[in-house]
Amino acid sequence: MAQIDQAKAAALGWPRTKYAWVEHERRWLCRSVPLDRVVSVEDLTDLYVTGTQLRLREAVPANGGGPLRRLSRKADLTSSVRLLTSIYLSTEEFSVLSALPGRQLRKTRHALGRVEGADLFVDCFGGALTGLIMAEAEFETLEAMQSYSMPDFAWREVTDDIRYTGGRLAADGLPDALIPE
Repeated sequence: MAQIDQAKAAALGWPRTKYAWVEHERRWLCRSVPLDRVVSVEDLTDLYVTGTQLRLREAVPANGGGPLRRLSRKADLTSSVRLLTSIYLSTEEFSVLSALPGRQLRKTRHALGRVEGADLFVDCFGGALTGLIMAEAEFETLEAMQSYSMPDFAWREVTDDIRYTGGRLAADGLPDALIPE
């Protein structure tokens, strides 16, 4: 695991980081999905559980494969670095946990595969967030994340704008000022 501040992790509710991993991520607003680069598609439904750092996710592959269901806990160390842990759930467990109070978010995720050292995705949001298209890149190291260039199909980086995190989008809806520059 990358070097993290253990005191900060503990303050965020992670007394031990043994079962967590560090996620390095950047996000950009996009005008469209580069469909010619898509390698797989899945429909995601997220439930951000009220009063917690928990997210319940169901991911259904567009090709008709079986859904994956998991419960995750995230804690932001910075706007682009977070601690993350997940557990996969059975259909029955997912059904029970789906009754928890929270805000739901739906999106279609287009995986573009590994691009210049990052796993790159483009999400098209649904419901009250229809029209929002956001790219997300996940990196193995902080150095790789910092040296990565904005994708050619994106128009504005929003990594440091908390309004574009999943939990905030689910709770607060579509941010103002989405007009491309």
